[in-house]
Amino acid sequence: MTNSPLLELKGVSKQFGAVQALYSVNLSVNAGEVVALVGDNGAGKSTLIKTIAGIHEPTEGELYWEGEHVKIHNPKQAADMGIEVVYQDLALADNLDIVENMFLGREIRTRFGTTDRIQMELKAIDVLDQLQVTTIQSISQSVAGLSGGQRQSVAVAKAVMWNAKLVILDEPTAALGVAQTRQVLNLVSRLKEQGLGVIIISHNLHDIFEVADRIVVLRLGQDVANFDAKNVSQTTVVEAITAGKLSTVPGQEG
Repeated sequence: MTNSPLLELKGVSKQFGAVQALYSVNLSVNAGEVVALVGDNGAGKSTLIKTIAGIHEPTEGELYWEGEHVKIHNPKQAADMGIEVVYQDLALADNLDIVENMFLGREIRTRFGTTDRIQMELKAIDVLDQLQVTTIQSISQSVAGLSGGQRQSVAVAKAVMWNAKLVILDEPTAALGVAQTRQVLNLVSRLKEQGLGVIIISHNLHDIFEVADRIVVLRLGQDVANFDAKNVSQTTVVEAITAGKLSTVPGQEG
């Protein structure tokens, strides 16, 4: 079913005890498409991506991957399917160099059981070249000495190296300067060009309008809007974030 979205969520809800974190969310992402997920703090963005990544199982609703109905029970299963999440903390080890970080827990071994540093370096260089990451001088650099934009580039390269089809980026430009933000937005464009699906979560609407094809607004755990980024204004998106029409009014927790 080649016409199916890469990922599709239908009526996904998630409850934690009495708290309804997500209510009947619909979301789709196509290969080669960038979908921005926006909403205030507490809108359900983190819960939604953790549900896609296999950290949370939905209370209700269905997930489809490449047209097939799936249940994602854990992050390893999600990664095996081709879903990679780059969280805001990036999960990089400062005491290791770039190559060691990119292969952490997935080291290539020689037939003698030792780490095959040469193969790992070649693969790391290849992935960084594909993504047109030009700001890194040496892959033997310690991650501790990298700028925010370079760290983000390494984390994304690490994610896509393992046959990723969908990359989820959680606030990738938060706390970055103008030049570093440009690096990261260029990286998002590269992922799209290579046919990957991308979900980007950001509070920065300027960044989102630069790279997103569609903008999905979450409010109080519900998807209240799905905009074509080319045909909507920032003002309209902000209105949806703050006052988008809810399909049901959440119960007030005491």
